[in-house]
Amino acid sequence: MIEIFYNCSMRQIIILSFCCILISCEKKKTASSGRAESNQQSPIHYAEGFTVQYQGKNKLVEVKYPFQGATTGYKYLLVQKGGPIAKHDSDVKVISIPLTSIVCTSTTHLPLLDYLGESEKLIGFPSTDYISSEKIRRRIDEGQVTDLGRDEGMNLERLAMLKPGMVMGYSMGSDYGQFKKIEELHIPVVINAEYLEKHPLGRAEWIKFMALFFNKEHQADSIFRSIEKSYLQIKSSVDAAQLRRPTVLSGIVYSDAWFVPGGNNYASKILKDAGCHYLWEENPSNGFLELSFESVYEKAHDVDLWIGVGNFSSMHELETADHRYTRFAAFQQKKVYTFDARRGAKGGSEYLELGYLRPDIILKDLVKIGHPDLLPGYDLYFHKRLE
Repeated sequence: MIEIFYNCSMRQIIILSFCCILISCEKKKTASSGRAESNQQSPIHYAEGFTVQYQGKNKLVEVKYPFQGATTGYKYLLVQKGGPIAKHDSDVKVISIPLTSIVCTSTTHLPLLDYLGESEKLIGFPSTDYISSEKIRRRIDEGQVTDLGRDEGMNLERLAMLKPGMVMGYSMGSDYGQFKKIEELHIPVVINAEYLEKHPLGRAEWIKFMALFFNKEHQADSIFRSIEKSYLQIKSSVDAAQLRRPTVLSGIVYSDAWFVPGGNNYASKILKDAGCHYLWEENPSNGFLELSFESVYEKAHDVDLWIGVGNFSSMHELETADHRYTRFAAFQQKKVYTFDARRGAKGGSEYLELGYLRPDIILKDLVKIGHPDLLPGYDLYFHKRLE
């Protein structure tokens, strides 16, 4: 997000150390006809954060968990342009579809537009330098995407001038203040809570959420099924091999604390699917643990692999930041990996932008790191070993 996964702070980068990916094959661009697809229902298999009910050509969408710890969600009634508006409760927000323009606030939203062939609908974004997508960067260079300033202090005057059909936001907490100000401009806001999904394929399935606003459910379902098939095939090959699971550590120290994913976290899940033994995989938390250096070192001093080291790009930088890192076996054996092998034209992280949608590529990277013989012809895409 320009979040947890996003144009991020150091803490968010640490939290995000395991999450994300890209596709190298070209997708066929399907133009939207402006009409709702027939037989449009697309079942949700992994994502737990949103539901869809079809009411004729209208769609009642609920984001069940808009932020960590939320006890209530948000409901949106998606109404076809020029069509009747179904009866709805007062707390349901009405949005006219298909969208002809959109403002997104997280880089993780952008691949959803790219894959659906809707990149040209993006007209605004906070801090555009964080964007890596080549399609959208071309639009930025052509002056088609307005930079709206920092996410937490978005320039509302510029936003009002754009008059987008919708703003897709995300929330790390219950404060709806900025979104309320946007809605006062008569611009609808929809919350995307993909980052809260626990299963890697659950996050990828949010492409079906984005598709709802463009009447492209069939296309989204086809894209997702391809990603799912790839992910499950890789996992199956790892399971069948029954190899020793290398131990894994993640993260770095930030403000005197080491943040590591809990055992029910997305990161723990994908490492397990890659045939790795994440050292905190038995912890019941689905969030992140805030630990001392000493407690991490006691548990992980002889760890096989250290994957995800914030924005450090070399072993020297890592050592300079905190000499204690050199005490880990993974450091001494030079088995430390970053996820930032690829950067966009302005320095944005491709991993943090594309990862949610393509967990199969991240899984390949992790399998290659942990079990290189299983993927002899594969080169790491997002990850690289620090030198």
